[in-house]
Amino acid sequence: MPSIWLYSDPHFSHQGVCRFLRADGVTKLRPWDTAEEMDEELVRRFNETVGPNDKVYMLGDIAFKRSHIRILDRLNCKDLVLIKGNHDVEDLKLYSQYFRDIRAYHIMDNYLLSHIPIHPESLGRWKGNWHGHTHANSVTLAMPPAYRPGQIDPRYMSLCVEQTDYRPILFERARDRFIEQMELSRQAK
Repeated sequence: MPSIWLYSDPHFSHQGVCRFLRADGVTKLRPWDTAEEMDEELVRRFNETVGPNDKVYMLGDIAFKRSHIRILDRLNCKDLVLIKGNHDVEDLKLYSQYFRDIRAYHIMDNYLLSHIPIHPESLGRWKGNWHGHTHANSVTLAMPPAYRPGQIDPRYMSLCVEQTDYRPILFERARDRFIEQMELSRQAK
């Protein structure tokens, strides 16, 4: 039976992401010096992880430029669903050559899959929001009545490649990780 994977923010061929720093202002966000090195390793890890008959939900920010989306031809999985990110701005005709479906968001097992985290007041309908966009950062409790500066909001889980060893994460592993995150949050209260 095919497996379901989640993958977010590879930013294929985006040289700039190789220069981004983590919150400490010193540590590189990604360990590669060039986009070419990054692309090769991302493709290798993707193909090492995902089988050809599996399904992958890509949570946005696939490639930074129109010409770079062709890298998807190198992925061994062809059942791809795109949840558009803020950098996925090309015409839908281009994306439809590579993706079986293109969406703004997707609901799976009552988890909301999106690129950008949704507003906290909209989260009550789902078990949680699995998203991309934030790279190495987490959503914090920033809205009253739960406002606690700097404390991570456990209802959100970033699935950016920086959070998943630069490879897709199995749906069941993401669910287990989320449940563990929620339990640790309950214990901390």
